[in-house]
Amino acid sequence: MKVSKIAKRYAQALLEIGKEDGNYKQYGEEIKEFADLCSKNKELFYVLSSPVFSVDERMKVLDSILEKTNFSQITKNFLRVLLERGRISSIKEIVEYYTKLMYEVLGIVKAKVITAKPIKKKTLKRLVKALEKFTSKKIEPEVEVDESIIGGVIVKIGDLILDGSITAQLKGLKESIKRGEYR
Repeated sequence: MKVSKIAKRYAQALLEIGKEDGNYKQYGEEIKEFADLCSKNKELFYVLSSPVFSVDERMKVLDSILEKTNFSQITKNFLRVLLERGRISSIKEIVEYYTKLMYEVLGIVKAKVITAKPIKKKTLKRLVKALEKFTSKKIEPEVEVDESIIGGVIVKIGDLILDGSITAQLKGLKESIKRGEYR
């Protein structure tokens, strides 16, 4: 994920405030909720991010939305600053980077788990436990089904790829046969 300098700067600033007052999880949840609202309401997002409307007009729209939320004053101020500085259009990217930073603070790593068929909860729990032991970090799995791997599992944690799929094993067997390493 290539992140813009803008998203990094704003996400880091909010996280620093959150670490100081201990509310970084809350701020992360609130900006994610706002980003979700924007992605579900394309017209609203257009109005908030479009230079066609004046900053004052957009701020009135934002304030009317924020009045109806239980967001902290810090989050409300953060969103106002984004709007004032013409950065509200980067909210989704800011949320993604903020989440990444927050996970680092919490010692959580996202792991993409790819299986050929839906994985049972019990099996996923065992896999997560093994991955946590392997990485010495808390793992948050993101499960994806890809029938093309035939069977087995592929786990992606950052740059690390653990490929235990049948497809990978077949490719390995094919290469061994080509090199004459068969037994």
